[in-house]
Amino acid sequence: MTTIAFIGLGHMGGPMAENLVRRGFPVTGFDLDPASLERAASAGVRIADSAADAASDAEIVITMLPAGQHVLAAYRGDGAAPGLLAAARPNTLFIDCSTISVAEEQLAAREAIAAGHRALDAPVSGGVLGAENAGLAFMVGGAAEDYAEALPVLEAMGARIVHCGAHGLGQAAKICNNLVLGISQIAVGEAFVLGEQLGLSHQALYDVMSNSSGQCWALSTNCPVPGPVPTSPANRDYAPGFAGALMAKDLGLAQDAIEQTGVDARLGLLARDMFRAFADGPGAGRDFSGIITTIREASGAAPLGAPEDTADTPRRRATTERTPL
Repeated sequence: MTTIAFIGLGHMGGPMAENLVRRGFPVTGFDLDPASLERAASAGVRIADSAADAASDAEIVITMLPAGQHVLAAYRGDGAAPGLLAAARPNTLFIDCSTISVAEEQLAAREAIAAGHRALDAPVSGGVLGAENAGLAFMVGGAAEDYAEALPVLEAMGARIVHCGAHGLGQAAKICNNLVLGISQIAVGEAFVLGEQLGLSHQALYDVMSNSSGQCWALSTNCPVPGPVPTSPANRDYAPGFAGALMAKDLGLAQDAIEQTGVDARLGLLARDMFRAFADGPGAGRDFSGIITTIREASGAAPLGAPEDTADTPRRRATTERTPL
């Protein structure tokens, strides 16, 4: 079996590495967090003393890191310790599953190739639940022959893998996908708050929307109110899931791409602003579906779980003044 080094064993990378072990791949991992290393070791991941040590005997090196600066630093090293590119054997296939900018990913690929290796970008969608259940979607950029080699490894961690084109285009697809996701999560939250104020029960609105044109992932999987979807983060006080800080980061990447291309993406930029404010407040470590609480507060609506009015009329009068989001 293909030997794999996995760098970054956090909320996403840890379960992904565990799924590789379950499918019989020999996996050596590294992370800076001792608790993540302990969890990975208990799942059968061999723990290396450093990222470079993990990469030294691997045929494929997978990175799942927070931002582009971390990917580039891991590839390059810091002078005191060798980077992944220097430590790996010639012609190693590097697969970056982080979500970073297209420009950063293309730079990482160029540096990997210049060092005598091969590179793919393969960001994921599906959140922690998808990582745990090997149900992730991978968006892959890079050469077709490298994609073919990586496919069995990606299939051990995901349910849908799409080759999007050249280096960086996996990241481009992820940015576009999360632009839709951020906007739709806000739209679903607004719909539920409006439904609450009009007297609709959460279940009734869910039953309508999930079987009509309002159906979307932000509703059917990540429903922002407790009850209709028992596995959604709303049933765990918005424990992520996919944290608000990460959605704010991804929409920041979308903003960069929008500005570079000149696309008139007003909803995307508004969603960026809303999630940035959410992440700057209490939402940084909460699931991004928790933005519904911001919508309620900005609407002057009763908190979830507050007693409902007994009248048959909406609970909130119309007003010409709204608290800005």
